[in-house]
Amino acid sequence: MEITNVSEYDKLAKERLPKMIYDYYASGAEDEWTLEENINAFSRILFRPRILIDVSHIDITITVLGFKIPMPIMIAPSAMQKMAHPEGELATARAASAAGTIMALSTLATSSIEEVASTGPGIRFFQLYVSIVMKDRSIVVQLVERAEKAGFKAIVLTVDTPRVGRREADIKNRFALPQHLTLKNFEGLDLGMLNQTDSPIQVDRSLNWKDVKWLQTITKLPILLKGVLTAEDARLAVQAGAAGIIVSNHGARQLDFVPATIMALEEIVKAVECRIPVFLDGGIRRGTDVFKALALGASGVFIGRPIVFSLAVDGEAGVRKVLQMLRDEFDLTMALSGCRTIKEITRNHVMTCTETQQISLKL
Repeated sequence: MEITNVSEYDKLAKERLPKMIYDYYASGAEDEWTLEENINAFSRILFRPRILIDVSHIDITITVLGFKIPMPIMIAPSAMQKMAHPEGELATARAASAAGTIMALSTLATSSIEEVASTGPGIRFFQLYVSIVMKDRSIVVQLVERAEKAGFKAIVLTVDTPRVGRREADIKNRFALPQHLTLKNFEGLDLGMLNQTDSPIQVDRSLNWKDVKWLQTITKLPILLKGVLTAEDARLAVQAGAAGIIVSNHGARQLDFVPATIMALEEIVKAVECRIPVFLDGGIRRGTDVFKALALGASGVFIGRPIVFSLAVDGEAGVRKVLQMLRDEFDLTMALSGCRTIKEITRNHVMTCTETQQISLKL
């Protein structure tokens, strides 16, 4: 069977992966309302396509923190990818490089910063869970220095994890990292806070805005804040000197009943007033979703689960195909909407269901 869309990789990955591992990647927090909403919310945004526009040439390139990439689709940090495929993050890195796009590497990777760098050239960001290792600031410094030395171009600071969300599938499955795998970025470090009997993550609940400022003193790399869902925090992010924001609800794995990221996007874009770029992750499954995010003000999107599921099904080739499918769908959506460049995508190209109802009432 030929795979024709991103969601088919999810179904195939479920068939191939052990239940504990599939559930770890696929599940969300508590009732998983936000998990479903992340995807469903896109269906409540409709297009307003323009016609009779010459779309014989379409340019979908964007610039992210000064780096030109061929499409507004990047790879979000996803932990422990060797659970999905023996080559894990290394295969993902090669696929990202082949596509010319950005990959963010998780702190909780099963391939190290240096191993990913050794796969060859590419634009890579390092996602940092400062809260995991805050009790020993020297560990944070070591991780950041290693990322800088390896040529990573930005730090993605996850800010929505003062405690780990209640992921009931992991509780039922008694999730644990398979014994043949390790969290490679922590090898050689003294990590007494890692509890092997419960979870590989123990967090420091005191992480706050002062720590964002402190992080800026130990690195010259731009810092993106991942996990912002409100205008209030977006304004604080600007004040704190963040280089950008990733609107994210952690793949719906933290607090259930928060809004889908696409629903939270507009208020954050308005709050930052074009001072820093705003990106989005969560629920992207089609090129049409990418277009909708950009129409609502995102500068680009990051994708997570589609990468892991395609990796599980077909390794590097699967990741390459997912990136190509999303790119092709996005390019087609551009043409059918009458947009020739990213800048031509505007709020006028979409409408929400609420706006549709208002129009109906006026008629």
